[in-house]
Amino acid sequence: MPLAADSLVLYKIHPARVVSVGEKIEIEVPGGQTKRVRPKDITPLHPGPLRRLADLGEPGTGNLEDAWELLEGAETNLKELAELIYDDFTPTSAWAVWQLLAEGLYFQGTAEAILPRPREAIEQDRAEREAKARAEQEWAGFMERLGQGRMIDEDRPRLAEVERLANQQSEHSRILKALDLPETPQAAHRLLTRVGYWTAEHNPYPARSNVAVGDPDLAVPPLPDEDRLDLTHLPAFAIDDEGNQDPDDAVSLDGERIWVHVADVAVLVAPDGELDREARARGANLYLPEGVVNMLPAAVTEQLGLGLQATSPALSFGFRCDEDGSLADIDIRPTLIRAERLTYAEAETRLVDAPFAALDAAAQRFRARREAQGAAGIDLPEVSIRIQDGEIVIRPIDRHGSRAMVTDLMLMAGEAAARWCGERGLVIPHATQPSPDSIKHPEGMAAMYAYRRQFKPSRTTIEPAPHFGLGLDAYARATSPLRRYADLLVHQQIRATLAGREPLTAEQVSTRAGEADQGGIAVRRTERQSNQHWKLVYLMRHKDWRGEGVVVELGERKDTLLIPELAFETKLRAKQELSLDQHLRLGIAEVDLYDLDARFRVLG
Repeated sequence: MPLAADSLVLYKIHPARVVSVGEKIEIEVPGGQTKRVRPKDITPLHPGPLRRLADLGEPGTGNLEDAWELLEGAETNLKELAELIYDDFTPTSAWAVWQLLAEGLYFQGTAEAILPRPREAIEQDRAEREAKARAEQEWAGFMERLGQGRMIDEDRPRLAEVERLANQQSEHSRILKALDLPETPQAAHRLLTRVGYWTAEHNPYPARSNVAVGDPDLAVPPLPDEDRLDLTHLPAFAIDDEGNQDPDDAVSLDGERIWVHVADVAVLVAPDGELDREARARGANLYLPEGVVNMLPAAVTEQLGLGLQATSPALSFGFRCDEDGSLADIDIRPTLIRAERLTYAEAETRLVDAPFAALDAAAQRFRARREAQGAAGIDLPEVSIRIQDGEIVIRPIDRHGSRAMVTDLMLMAGEAAARWCGERGLVIPHATQPSPDSIKHPEGMAAMYAYRRQFKPSRTTIEPAPHFGLGLDAYARATSPLRRYADLLVHQQIRATLAGREPLTAEQVSTRAGEADQGGIAVRRTERQSNQHWKLVYLMRHKDWRGEGVVVELGERKDTLLIPELAFETKLRAKQELSLDQHLRLGIAEVDLYDLDARFRVLG
């Protein structure tokens, strides 16, 4: 078809009108602009005349199906097809036919050679296009709902990709990208709560740390029948927090000999068994405000928890605490005990009575020795957080009195375990900590805060070495085998030696301790983040909260405060100059649950 002014051509994918023809062809494109193009850049569609592109209207009702049936299997061209479908060949019908050709459902080819497509291909293509159109429509509705901050049940499968990002199980989300939101766990968390996929108070940190959120479902063997030292005649006291469900230590006094009884977990959990491997992978119990996730099946605690049965099997650590606080006559024996369970509050009222007064006196001698050896005297605020009947209960933890007594008695057992194993060349994991660059005895919250920041990380080593923070030359965690794998590993080694079996090698102990440490790191991170999460939820529920903050560090722009009743650390930009250990009355300014932060304001 020769080109002339006012003819219709195709330029790229748009209609164009020829304005003039020369060495180059001047065309008008949609929008009224003109361009000069080469002949090969355009495709002639109709000779015209087409005075304006705006004159390309709707061609009216055509006979597309009839034309397709008439042409089935035969070749045609643009002009003939326009006449078949629209009974006329005009710029408008030519453009309409070209759009049908570009659509590619019924016909395919070029303006000069058009072929009808087979019926089967048309039906398959139509079904695919309709499905795609429905999907696009559903996606558009989905995105509109998200923009409005809502969702319907059918949206849940789509939002699973956002949940994976919120749980740090993936790095990208098409949905967040489409909403022009950052592809971060925080942004994903915010979206999921905003639309109601998660509750407003949902705790994402267990899933985000990829820790187990249920107890192991493994078979537990029965207790074997074996010889044990019968200590059921001695009063034994399992002292713990109110509501504790896994009592794994108790104390007795036998004349001058102190016994620290520990749940004999190694009698049921042998090295490399299924229970052992599961506990090793988890590393420790997970203590969340919502509840406890155990590293061992509940049946283990039911059989071995001290005081849960009329009599309890134990691995008991016996020793004397001399006047100078040193331990002597260390003995470790499988025993049978009869334990009475007490809370710290109940034990507190009995510290002046036997045997608690003697146990407390021994604990104080031992503590004095540790302090003389540099033990860190740090007493910064700590709290326990629990969800009880939907309420967030935050209680301060008092490290003095009966709790301090029990703490030192457990440290005695840890030192006794390390020394007993060391004397026999038995390899166990030791808890160690290098000393800081300078040793201090801080007084006041700010000095304690600054001193703690100087501490070097504690480590687990198979070689005994001092633990600075505890003020001990050798120490092994040995009093919580129901709760912590490192303690169980110590028990397994001691048990093997007592039974005359070959203990694990240094390489095996080191490998197992390292594996458990990795699980323990994830557990501690989850606990720390979950506690912070629920503190912030508590503040969100109590928007009128008022409390006291103590200045513990001065900065150039912001100062650091500790809020004792929440054990909460925060930064504050104060209008006035502050001083260390200054007490300020605070109120809430803003809570950011997604970034685990809150801002406070100073009250007048």
